[in-house]
This record gives sequence, structure tokens and C-alpha cells, in this order.
Amino acid sequence: MFNLFKPKIAYAHCDIPCGIYDPHDAQMAAHTVIRMTQLLGEKDSMHDVARITHVKEEHGALVEKELETLNHDYFKEEHFKENPQLRDLVLSAIKDSAKVRQSIDMETAKGLLEKTMQIAEIFYKTKGVEPIRIKSIYPTGGEIVIYK
Repeated sequence: MFNLFKPKIAYAHCDIPCGIYDPHDAQMAAHTVIRMTQLLGEKDSMHDVARITHVKEEHGALVEKELETLNHDYFKEEHFKENPQLRDLVLSAIKDSAKVRQSIDMETAKGLLEKTMQIAEIFYKTKGVEPIRIKSIYPTGGEIVIYK
């Protein structure tokens, strides 16, 4: 029976094509990477450093996971044609997400957030809404992209 009715594979962030995608979690994770990088410069205790490093690495991986989901499951060829910088932007942000896990580099962490926000702006435009940058309420002092 299984040979007669071979299942088709569907891809989405939850393996069900639910149509729910959002770059919000990637932005929050990028802010967390920045905050953990800030805290690493302030702490002396090895225990604190180990915990903060662990959180920074988890959130760096989360940025990568969320961006890969958008890249592989949401963005379509027409999005890449309309936004020729998108493919390189996503790949560059994914590389930065690995780099921030391997080092304590504030410039790369800030660059990761900036790239994540640029991806969010493109994402919201593909949804037909206007992206806007606002000052975040986080201790990172950065911005976040939302939409009108």
C-alpha cells in the first residue's frame, strides 16, 4: 500500500506547511548575542563566563536556525529576483552567527544584528507591509524591525 501512495515531503519551520514565518526570533537572538558579548567583558567569575558563553552560543545557533528556515522554506525564487542582495545577505548572516559563537567579537555581533534586521525588512516587504526600524527596549541599545 505504501508503494502505491508514496507520501510527498512538505517543508516548513514546523514540517507542516502552516505559512507562519517571522524574523522576530532571529532579531531577538541577535540582540541576546550582543548582550552576552557585553556581559562577557564585565564578568570575572569563571562560572558566570561559562553560563554567559553558553547562552551566547545557543542564541547564535538560534539566529542560524531561524535564518535557514526563512531561506529554505519561506523565501522563493521571486523574492531572490526582487532582492538580488538577499541570498548573499542571508549566507553572510549565517556565517556571522557561527563566528559570534566562536569568539567574543562585538563588531561581528552588531553586524549580525544589522544583517538580521535587513533580512527582516525584506521579509516584511514580501508580505506587503511597511517595515520600520524602532529603538529597542533592550540593554543592547540597538534597534528592531517591526512593520506598520
